[in-house]
Amino acid sequence: MANSKRALFQRRRMRVRNRLKKHQNGKPRLSVNRSSKNISVQVIDDVNGVTVASASTLESKLGVVGKNNVEAAAKVGAAIAERAKAAGVEEVIFDRGGYLFHGKVKSLADAAREGGLKF
Repeated sequence: MANSKRALFQRRRMRVRNRLKKHQNGKPRLSVNRSSKNISVQVIDDVNGVTVASASTLESKLGVVGKNNVEAAAKVGAAIAERAKAAGVEEVIFDRGGYLFHGKVKSLADAAREGGLKF
């Protein structure tokens, strides 16, 4: 019996998350969530269980409301880097979830690196 797309996505997501837990060493996690209309990202401190910083295409300040393309992802990546640095976070571990590191996710990661986050 073939697995559903959702089941395969969950398997990839848990595989990525388990690898991150082995190498996290107390660093905050940069978690990406992508939908058909928006992209959002959070810097999460798993030790304390709090969100340190977040950015999304739903924010009108970024000027990309409702867009989900490579340019919007780059703006969100730059915004999260700026907000994380303002919160005192310099180094994170990148959690791409079950998404492939290609296109929007890669654009977001590259913009966050250019903004000064290390991962």
